[in-house]
Amino acid sequence: MTDDHAADSRATATERAFIVSSSHLASPGHEDLSEFEFALTVVNHAFQRWVVRGMAAAGLPDLSPLDALVLHSANHRHRQKSISDLMFTLNLSERHSLNYAMKKLDRLGLIARRRDGKEVFVGTTDKGRAVCEEYARIRRICLLELIPPDRSPGGSRIGDVAKALRVLTGFYEQASRSASSL
Repeated sequence: MTDDHAADSRATATERAFIVSSSHLASPGHEDLSEFEFALTVVNHAFQRWVVRGMAAAGLPDLSPLDALVLHSANHRHRQKSISDLMFTLNLSERHSLNYAMKKLDRLGLIARRRDGKEVFVGTTDKGRAVCEEYARIRRICLLELIPPDRSPGGSRIGDVAKALRVLTGFYEQASRSASSL
């Protein structure tokens, strides 16, 4: 083995390998974005699985992730929310998915809807609040116990990761608008 070949092998061995699911999307110079997208996909599925299993442990095994998120959002601060507020908060673009979730939650006696003129408001019932409290208890036991005391899994503070995700949301929203105008 020549000295040049050995140096090339060492350089290749020490370069950071990107973990991506679709190499054709790992554009040179932007491999980290493809790695982020793959991690986001994996964490999204894990989060949805946790929400479904957490709600099942709280006594509601038939809720979808969106059903659970709508319930928790409607319960937030124990104040009724308008449909537009729920859509905005959950970043939903299609009302029919929210309507479907609300019908299911209403049928289960977890939320109550009230009309005020043209606006519909949603809030949790006593049963809905109790389920949210039980989910929070299960979350403390099953999830929060796993979070390191320094709040920095993987070396990044959770709050900083959340801020970065909000910024990236804006990029993806703009890219969506751009793609729909092509």
